[in-house]
Amino acid sequence: MPGEQLMYIGGRWIPSQDGLWLDVYNPATGAVLARVPSACARDVDAACQAARTAFDAGVWPAMAERARARILFDAANLVRERRQQLAMLEVTNSGKPMQDALADVDEAAYLLEYYAGWITKLSGEVLPVGPDAMSLVLREPMGVVAAIVPWNYPLLMAMQKVAPALAAGCTVILKPAEQTPMTALELPEIFELAGLPSGVFNVVTGDGPGAGEPLVRHPMVDKISFTGSLEVGKRIQRIAADSVKRVTLELGGKSPNIIFSDADLERAIPGTCLGVFWNQGEVCSATARVYVEDGIFDRVVELIAQEAKKVRLGSGLDPATTMGPLISQSQKRRVEAYIQSAQDDGASLVVQGALPVNPELSGGFYVAPTVFVGAAKHSKIMMEEVFGPVMTLTRFTTESEVIDKANDTPYGLAAAVWTRQIDRGLRVGKAIRAGTVWINDSQPAPSEAPWGGYKQSGFGRELGRQGLEEFLETKHLFIRLH
Repeated sequence: MPGEQLMYIGGRWIPSQDGLWLDVYNPATGAVLARVPSACARDVDAACQAARTAFDAGVWPAMAERARARILFDAANLVRERRQQLAMLEVTNSGKPMQDALADVDEAAYLLEYYAGWITKLSGEVLPVGPDAMSLVLREPMGVVAAIVPWNYPLLMAMQKVAPALAAGCTVILKPAEQTPMTALELPEIFELAGLPSGVFNVVTGDGPGAGEPLVRHPMVDKISFTGSLEVGKRIQRIAADSVKRVTLELGGKSPNIIFSDADLERAIPGTCLGVFWNQGEVCSATARVYVEDGIFDRVVELIAQEAKKVRLGSGLDPATTMGPLISQSQKRRVEAYIQSAQDDGASLVVQGALPVNPELSGGFYVAPTVFVGAAKHSKIMMEEVFGPVMTLTRFTTESEVIDKANDTPYGLAAAVWTRQIDRGLRVGKAIRAGTVWINDSQPAPSEAPWGGYKQSGFGRELGRQGLEEFLETKHLFIRLH
C-alpha cells in the first residue's frame, strides 16, 4: 500500500473533507509512489480562510523586515540540509535525472536567500508636490496569493512564486500539480522549523477542477500566479476578471533557435540539443524550432543526429541517465501523436533515439529524442507546443527571413541565437519578440533576471526584482502640511 500524505492548512496536516485521494506515480516505472488528498472546494475555503486570517490579523505582514528576512534565510539553510532527500523525491516523482534534481534544489535554496535579501531593501518615494504638502509612495504586500505550479519543475517553480510572495509580506496557498506534489509537501515542515507563523504558508493538493478552479474563484484570494498551459491560463484569466484579481501568467512557448553559418558549432550543437532534450523536453522555453543557415544546414543535421544518439534514457536514479521519462502515460501519448502528425504532414524523420532496454522500466513513460527536417511552415509540429523531446530543423537564407520565421508564432517566451558576430546577435535578439533571448547559449534563467513572455506566452514576470514587484501594491499617501 503506497504511503498516504496529508495537506497542510492553517498549520495542520489534514485529509480532504470529501475523503478522496489521488495516486501519485513514479514515471520511470509507472508504479504508484504515494497517495495525496484530492482537495475539494471546502478544503480550498479552509486554506483561504487560514491565509486571509494570517494576513489580516497575523504578524507576518507587520513583522520587522530583518525578522522576516531571517526566517527565509533559515528556510534556505534547511532546504540545503535536506538537499539529497528533496532531490530523491523530485527524481522519483518527476522522472528527471538526479543531477538535474540536485541543481533544482540548490536553486530553490538560493531563491529563498535572494528574496530574503530584498526584504530590507524595498523602499518607496517622496514626491515633490509643493511647499505645503508631501506625497509618499509606499509598497505594500498584495495579500493572499494563490500559487499554482506545473509538474516539470515542481520544487523550483514553487519557490519562484513562494519566495518572492513571502518576501513581499503576502500569505500563500500553494497548489502543486496533481502529478508532482511530493516536494511541495516537504516545505511546510521546513517553514515551520524556520519560524514562519501559522497560516502564512498552506499547501492544497488536488486536480484543476477540484482544487485549482475553486482557488482561482475564491473571493479571499487577491493574487494568482500561474505557470502552465495556454488553455488553462486563458480560463484563469476569464475567471479572475469577475473579481479583477491580480494575475501573473507564464504559459509556455514554441521558441526558435537560430544557427548562423559563422556560429561556433562545438558550442551551438550541444547547446541546441540541450534546448530541446533537457528535462525530457518538458520545458516551457524549449527551443524546438531550429533554423539553420543554408550553407551549413546539412552539416548541422548530421551533427544534431549524432548528438541525439548520445542521449541515454533511463531512470533518473541511474548515474548514466541523461534523459528521463515523461511525466505520465497521457503526456507520452500526446507527444507520440505529435510525432505521428509531423510524419503525416510530410516531415522527414532524421533520427529517433533508443528506448531503455531494462525490463524494470518497461512500464515507464519514455519517448526517445526525435529530430525532423522539412516540416511544413504552419504544421502542428511547427506551431504547437509539444512539451517533449522533439526538434524540427529548417533552412534559412537571410537574416530578415529568419527573423520573420522566428516571430511567426503566437508565443513569445524565449529564443536562442548562435553567431560569432555580436552585433548581429544583438540586432536579431532585439528583433525577436520574446521575453528572453539567449545569444550563444540556451536555457539559462538566472534568478536575478526577469522571466516571462510576450504574446500568448503570458504576462507579468517572475524572478529578479520584477518578480518581487508582482506581489506588491503601490499606495500614495498625500499629506497636507499647512
